[in-house]
Amino acid sequence: MRVNRLILHNFRNYVNINIEFTANINVFIGPNAQGKTNLLEALYIAAMGRSHRTTTDQELIRWDQTAASAEVVFYRQEVENSVKIKFIANQNKEILYNSHPVPAREIIGSLNAILFSPEDLLLIKGAPALRRRFLDNEISQANPPYYKHLLNYNRMLHQRNNLLKKIREGKSSAELLSPWDEQIANTAATLTQKRLEAVKKLTMLANLHHRKITSSQENLTVAYHINGLNQDKTDDLKSWYLEQLNQQRRQDIMTGSTSVGPHRDDLIFSVNGKNLRTFGSQGQQRTGVLALKLAELEFIKSETGEYPILLLDDVMSELDAARRSELLLFIRERIQTFITAADEQYFSQSKIGKFYRILGGTVTE
Repeated sequence: MRVNRLILHNFRNYVNINIEFTANINVFIGPNAQGKTNLLEALYIAAMGRSHRTTTDQELIRWDQTAASAEVVFYRQEVENSVKIKFIANQNKEILYNSHPVPAREIIGSLNAILFSPEDLLLIKGAPALRRRFLDNEISQANPPYYKHLLNYNRMLHQRNNLLKKIREGKSSAELLSPWDEQIANTAATLTQKRLEAVKKLTMLANLHHRKITSSQENLTVAYHINGLNQDKTDDLKSWYLEQLNQQRRQDIMTGSTSVGPHRDDLIFSVNGKNLRTFGSQGQQRTGVLALKLAELEFIKSETGEYPILLLDDVMSELDAARRSELLLFIRERIQTFITAADEQYFSQSKIGKFYRILGGTVTE
């Protein structure tokens, strides 16, 4: 999988640009606030149908303009494809896949992309929502039906929570929860089972990378923690979820929110049997995150047959020399990568690809 071209019109601080990329490593160099990350954002939107920086499409349109577009031409299994996203002020965005209008959910898995940003360095010690998002993004790209189940689950969860609030206020009957609980339990079981399968493969891949980075001194394990499940029994998750929803019903009505389900689960990282979040040093946590991101690349390749593109947003400045070297060694001649950096010093050891100078919304090689 490789991106051949990026075409932007009134996107963020770009008026009109048309950039052709190399199939190996593409480095965007320039001072801060010049538009480097905007290029990665456009690539990410083409892959995921949404920005990783904002939930407001209006922010993607260049100042004083009413419309913008971002188009990515890419090859998948050596077949050329294109994704074009049009943004119009005060309207929903329009997505064209090979010139045909499609909803955002339909492009997930078409252009696979892994983003590695400084925020990801908080993956281990940050909030559980970060880890769930990491896992959901990974599985969704490798298995688009999972993403549809996830969207459906979130919709049902929102509707159940609204119903809980109405019951608490005496505006509805608790009996109406039963059909929702049945549907939610079924979808929750599907999502959780897929997450368990993915984590099993992820922990194997991540540990291989982790052992290599640490010269075989440390073993990394990743465990999926189902909130409220104290036993290793996952053969009938639907029944278990249904039972838990029933048991927690009174409490859920009081709080107006659903207390059990995949939206409450977490990932637990351990190194040599010790919880990495609680007992790991900052260096160990960063090594764990790097191993996870490299494993994520391998996971998608194992599921789809091709490596995804890799977006590295100002990560080089956050990693020490040894971890930078390990990262570059892995991706070189293997994965098409897009890197933003304020300084060329991180790449001074050798010419690794194609360099672009970014300054005030202009791009020069």
